[in-house]
Amino acid sequence: MTTLSIDIGGSGLKASALDDAGQFIVPPVRVATPHPLDPAKLVQALTELVQPLPRWDRVAVGFPGVVRHGVVRTAANLGTEVFRGFDLAAALTEALGAPTRVANDAEVQGLAAISGTGVELVITLGTGFGSALFSDGRPCAHLELGHHEFRKGRTYEEALGDKALADAGKRKWRRRVRRAVEQLRVLTDFDHLYIGGGNARHLRPEKLPGDISIVDNRDGILGGMRLWDHDSHPEGRPA
Repeated sequence: MTTLSIDIGGSGLKASALDDAGQFIVPPVRVATPHPLDPAKLVQALTELVQPLPRWDRVAVGFPGVVRHGVVRTAANLGTEVFRGFDLAAALTEALGAPTRVANDAEVQGLAAISGTGVELVITLGTGFGSALFSDGRPCAHLELGHHEFRKGRTYEEALGDKALADAGKRKWRRRVRRAVEQLRVLTDFDHLYIGGGNARHLRPEKLPGDISIVDNRDGILGGMRLWDHDSHPEGRPA
């Protein structure tokens, strides 16, 4: 059983094929995310991206926004109004010729990163700010924490996203991340926090508490295997 796993980001589209053990069959392929973007362009770009990969039996997709039952509800960094109500799972099932499941990208990354014990929080620092909360290995109802107020009238995304990093510089941005972590600790009382996303590389792992880990961005693809585990995710209910 081969799983085609796709990670949709604000700056890049990545994909690879995973074997039965959830490991890469081939190295991931990547292209820049087209902008401006609409559903048709996204499906076309993904179809072209995955053509060189080994044939697949099923598809798993991480999408940067709220997704319910394969249908997009929000897409802050791609265009919510354009994508709202788009049945991405159905469109990719048709385009890629295999059953497809879609979930929030932080949730998919978290499925590969978490231990499955206790309350675990995943945040992603990239174009925007993603989050996913898990309880004993199962995703909780998705909360778009990135668009909640963080401090001084700004949301987590406005204070910690790509633009904020460029404007504030790494040192100031790192201080903001530390404040955000402590605020999220109070909010969720997490047992462990996992930090992913392209900008996690700017943090200093040696200065993080023992209950915080930096995770490999490849987890955004590797988590696709577990999206098909019906015990791991509500999108994975048996047919």
